[in-house]
Amino acid sequence: MPLIDTASTVDAAQAFPLGVSSVGPGPSGAGSPGSRARVAVYAPGVQTLEIAYQAPGGEWRLHTLPNVSRGVHYGVVDAFPVGSRYGFRPAADRQVLPLTVPTTDFDDDGGSQPLLLDPYGRGVDQRNGFLTSVRTSSDFDWGQDQRLHTPWRNTIIYEAHVRGQSMLHPDIPETLRGTYAGMGHPAMIEHLTGLGVTAVQLLPVHFHLDEPHLQDLGLTNYWGYNTAAFFAPHPAYATKSAQESGPQAVQDEFKGMVKLLHAAGIEVLLDVVYNHTAEGGPDGNTFGFRGLGERSYYRTDGSGRYVDTTGCGNTLNFAEPRVVQLVLDSLRYWVNEFHIDGFRFDLAVALCRNAANEFDPKHPFLTEVAADPVLSGVKLIAEPWDVGHGGWQTGRFPGGWVDWNDHYRDAMRSFWVADRAAIDGGGQGGSVARLADAISGSASLFEASGRSRLASLNYIASHDGFTMTDLVSYDRKHNEANGEQNRDGHGDNRSYNHGFEGRTEDEAILARRAQTRRNLMASLMISLGVPMITAGDELGRTQQGNNNAYCQDNPLTWIDWTSTPESHAMLRSTKRVIRLRKEFLAGQPHDYPARDANSFLYWFDENGQPMTTERWNDPKHRIVQLLLGSDDGQVAGLIVVNGGRDDVMVMLPKFAKDGGKDEGAGVRTFELRVTTSELHDQRQGINVAPGDRDLVQANTINIYRA
Repeated sequence: MPLIDTASTVDAAQAFPLGVSSVGPGPSGAGSPGSRARVAVYAPGVQTLEIAYQAPGGEWRLHTLPNVSRGVHYGVVDAFPVGSRYGFRPAADRQVLPLTVPTTDFDDDGGSQPLLLDPYGRGVDQRNGFLTSVRTSSDFDWGQDQRLHTPWRNTIIYEAHVRGQSMLHPDIPETLRGTYAGMGHPAMIEHLTGLGVTAVQLLPVHFHLDEPHLQDLGLTNYWGYNTAAFFAPHPAYATKSAQESGPQAVQDEFKGMVKLLHAAGIEVLLDVVYNHTAEGGPDGNTFGFRGLGERSYYRTDGSGRYVDTTGCGNTLNFAEPRVVQLVLDSLRYWVNEFHIDGFRFDLAVALCRNAANEFDPKHPFLTEVAADPVLSGVKLIAEPWDVGHGGWQTGRFPGGWVDWNDHYRDAMRSFWVADRAAIDGGGQGGSVARLADAISGSASLFEASGRSRLASLNYIASHDGFTMTDLVSYDRKHNEANGEQNRDGHGDNRSYNHGFEGRTEDEAILARRAQTRRNLMASLMISLGVPMITAGDELGRTQQGNNNAYCQDNPLTWIDWTSTPESHAMLRSTKRVIRLRKEFLAGQPHDYPARDANSFLYWFDENGQPMTTERWNDPKHRIVQLLLGSDDGQVAGLIVVNGGRDDVMVMLPKFAKDGGKDEGAGVRTFELRVTTSELHDQRQGINVAPGDRDLVQANTINIYRA
């Protein structure tokens, strides 16, 4: 039986969607209904491809995919029901087996990897180091569940790790800790809803592997940015019972988590890693892509050498239409089958480099996503850089995308942390100009791409780097536990230990650190844009100064839920500023702040006078007032920042919302809603008339309702 490879097969190949799909019952004796399947794999580097598969309780069988069209090998396989393990391998010769035949027991191969994973495999089974894809069903009782479509302006993201989130939670049963079920447990949902966040952004949950160098050190890739299967949930995050039952149960547990979070009004976003795979560099292990078509799946130069813009050994080749299709199909699968609300794309620039290896905001991947009726309706978040030449592209992604704003992060850290170190050391910090730009949504950064202030995803800490507590507790990174002699991790952290490196019982130092944390969290919540909190920062979580804890799957990275006076105070303060943000936005029209024409931002100095150029650029002048709101809004807000070393009696501005000057007609009174100073409980709720003065303590923020 010869291979088919003619133009006439194109239509036939299109009838075989990539991956495994059902075609109904097989011929007599071929198995139960649903056990007959179409199989199609893009494997341009292979002449003849075989599928080896094992039905539940059965023996391994081998079948040659008889048809090839434009690199896609396809055919129909009988007796291949849901639950079957399978993989592919190049045939030893070009002869096509006319029938499915029994073959060797691959499980006895001594831990080698004799089969290649299906790029579209819905589940992965791992036994003694041997990986296989697993056929799963999409059946699940979703009830009335659907995606939530929370508007961007109302979104507050909580970046979390499935395992670390609940491993130490005392109110979650031990059998559920560190699992998808643990993330959806009532105790966890109570914390999230009580905090006030609207979305959880989960660190990678696609099936991933540990790099060989970590295995040699006895460590694991805890963060999970090393994907091997883009359609399969990571089984190690499921309960033990689900893992023992197999990939179908893992998938169902994941869906159950999503359903429970949706019922609580919380969106589920996934951090996805489509920029590289777990196969590493050209000398790395082969699990699938490399064996199916190395030069098609991975970006190479004219000499066939890998072009690595990810720092992980390889980069997926988004100049290849089948790679773009793979990623689009994967994204749609997670949206349609798992009801996922959006995605954060790790090293997103690597997905958008053209044939010249340059970032292209009109790259086919981006235009395909924009035109897709499913994907254009979900949240799309770019980590707008990679490690290649020209890799930093914050502000240049197209409409429909929101960018992680590293400019915002650096401005906040500089003003509140690094500048504080300089001031305490007898020097001076910077002016308020960069802080003001960040608070107001970094509008100029996103203007060229045609996007509003809502294109800025604002964050101060993330999984990658210091926690917020470590940012104010360490001058230097302490990554010795990672096994790289503290060479890994960022050196430019803009951190400040406030007088002592690391853990201390000095109450004065602890008070100063707590003050800076409150300033950072309040700044995050009062800024225009989309805020993101990293899990545990609301509780004062520490990683003991490790700012690259990607390989630490232990209490160093797990959230400590022990209630202490410090953690309780930080949680209370965080809830307060989140609640204030929500109250302010509820009093604005639905299109605020996207429509600048109807929004106002007025800046004043400590005397209630409009800011001058001299004031903006004077590093000795670290006080600024911002009156913000909308012409059609029900409320306005006044933010008063004092980044200086002294308490100041600030004159609140006289201002008329209708544009009048010094009339006081637009604002009758300012009600103090939040101060980040320790005097919050005593001063909350006081009223101050426009033109009167109020106390703003050194290194604090006052927030008023107008």
